Amino acid sequence: MNLLLKLLTFPVMGPLDATVWAARKIAERAENVYYDDMPIRVALQELELRLDLGEISEEAFEAEEALLLVRLQEVRDYKRQQAVEGMS
Repeated sequence: MNLLLKLLTFPVMGPLDATVWAARKIAERAENVYYDDMPIRVALQELELRLDLGEISEEAFEAEEALLLVRLQEVRDYKRQQAVEGMS
């Protein structure tokens, strides 16, 4: 009976299931990109280099650095939370 139901609903459910699968994959990829700490680390290094080269002031450096450090902490907290959830 279950197989018959799947066959009868396939014309509608097949594309719907594929769409849901694709949306989940896109969301998963976006989450991985958003919570990647490497671009933040690179931005911190570039910011320090700009300060060393005199391209930005100390005040501008501190303001941008504070934002990047907050973002980095957010990423670390998220990864820590994911690790705890993965252990449960």
